[in-house]
Amino acid sequence: MILGKIRAIFTIIQIAITITVLIILMYLFRSNTKPIRQKWAALQMKLLGISLQIEGKEDPNAQMQVMNHQSVLDIILFEYLHSKDLAWISKIEIAKIPWFGHIVKAPRMILVERESKKSLIKLLKDSKERLSHQRPLAIFPEGTRSDGLRLTKFKAGTRIIAEKFDLVVQPVLIIGTRKILDSQNLKQQGGIVKVIYLPSIKAEKNSSWYKDMEETMKKRLEQELSNNAV
Repeated sequence: MILGKIRAIFTIIQIAITITVLIILMYLFRSNTKPIRQKWAALQMKLLGISLQIEGKEDPNAQMQVMNHQSVLDIILFEYLHSKDLAWISKIEIAKIPWFGHIVKAPRMILVERESKKSLIKLLKDSKERLSHQRPLAIFPEGTRSDGLRLTKFKAGTRIIAEKFDLVVQPVLIIGTRKILDSQNLKQQGGIVKVIYLPSIKAEKNSSWYKDMEETMKKRLEQELSNNAV
């Protein structure tokens, strides 16, 4: 346990240092930050000792990636994996962090202020703009991190965006990132992360697509965790 905490502390320090370099490079090459972010993410995957187990495939036609969330590593993972320039939908509090907030400002991620109607209008406007530049949206519909053992209730924001722009949505399950990097409890160890790409869904108004997707992801996560426990 002590070794895990020491590794976590060194990992957090390492990430903080390399993020500083990343931010500078993203501002220097702001017209195309994707390769820089992807190389940084690849470095993190190597330093953290992560092995990947992938089931299914990324849908190149998907305009939104919807994922469960349990660790900051989830973002690093998809910056490494995804073939396109993802536009993450992030809470505005991250952008307000001194200096490190530029991690979302420099690559022009989408910032949202919760429980604000004005922010919702801006969210839809920014989403439309990023989509027009062929940037798929990436979002955690739970709205916050979980313990990785269950899926918490999805927020309505994801559904509103997807239905507004008639998006093709691909749900993705991430299993194991919290065991590798738990920044809240200061634990870090190498290991396997499983990524499951589920079939894409067309976000149709007046249908139960969102509820059905949530239920499918919930059941599949429970199944995977049950199988691993055997």
